[in-house]
Amino acid sequence: MKEYFKKLFHRGDNAEDSSIKSFVDNQQKEEAYDERHLGVQAVPLDKIVGSVGRYMDFNRQFRLRKDRPSARFESVKEAFENKVILPPITLYQIKNEYYVLDGNHRVSAAKNLGYEFIDAQITEFLPSKNTLENIIYREKTAFLTKTQLPDTIELTEVGQYRRLLKQIDDHHGYLMKTGDDEIDYLVAAMDWYRTIYTPLVTIIKNSRLNRHFTKRTRSDLYAYISNHQWVRGKEREYGIGIDQLIPKDMEEFRLKMEKLKDLELPEMKHWISAFILIEVKAGKEHEVMRRLYSMDEIQEVHFVHGFFDLIAKIMMKRELLSSDAEIIGQFLHKRVRQVKDVIKTQTLIPIASKEKKPILERST
Repeated sequence: MKEYFKKLFHRGDNAEDSSIKSFVDNQQKEEAYDERHLGVQAVPLDKIVGSVGRYMDFNRQFRLRKDRPSARFESVKEAFENKVILPPITLYQIKNEYYVLDGNHRVSAAKNLGYEFIDAQITEFLPSKNTLENIIYREKTAFLTKTQLPDTIELTEVGQYRRLLKQIDDHHGYLMKTGDDEIDYLVAAMDWYRTIYTPLVTIIKNSRLNRHFTKRTRSDLYAYISNHQWVRGKEREYGIGIDQLIPKDMEEFRLKMEKLKDLELPEMKHWISAFILIEVKAGKEHEVMRRLYSMDEIQEVHFVHGFFDLIAKIMMKRELLSSDAEIIGQFLHKRVRQVKDVIKTQTLIPIASKEKKPILERST
């Protein structure tokens, strides 16, 4: 029995002392030589698995090996503890793994202190070896680059990301045709993600359909169902409630989801904001400002110089699965453009935002 436990603990020590991964070894394995620069991003520390040049100096937990003491590590750790802002580290990326080019001690200290993320300058090396996994990864990379959507869509079949791009293109065209203002492609992509993709994936999740397809992701099932319903138009039996919920047209599905008031999708409810640039009749600026400011949805109105006379910020609650662009468009058409002396409007819908509290509020 003693020998058994000695062997058991001995294996654990070996695992503890084993080195992190080598970038060069994985680069050769994946044939990842085409590179692209992704700029500075916040990277999860648990995704940093190796080093470019110093992979023998750290174990799998990114702790310095016992035979390699370092005053550099202690100084970096002390800097973190004293809240000193250090420059971003430099990482090489292959698929979902990261390797340290510069900043090994910062990664080690950050992990030691329990940090979850670290800022890094990233260069991605795209795998060129034609395995199924690599082909799908390259398709996913192209999809995310074009749409700038969250990295939550996981497909396991070649060609499916192109089908989703076609859906986004169609939705963009629909919004352009039905709205009065120019709709940016990235705004349309996020609108598709919120009002079409996420609702159907939520239905799939609530219907527990993926129990019958254990090797497929919910994104796979979304791609399969939406393709057969909205492209091929074939009848399929998917599970309780799904066939009754999915019309044969993608935009009809979105509108139907909007009317399902009893569907519990709390993640679909959120506040949306937009900025309206407004041209008004000369001399009527202050009167139009007063009328606009009386509307509950309008939080701010500013009189400015330039082609447009006023800038208004609106805040609206998006109910369930309705479209951001559509809700804002209806508000513009039914309320703002009905205000006397308003000549022309243009809408800006933020893709992402960061806000600070007012200076006076922060000082209290």
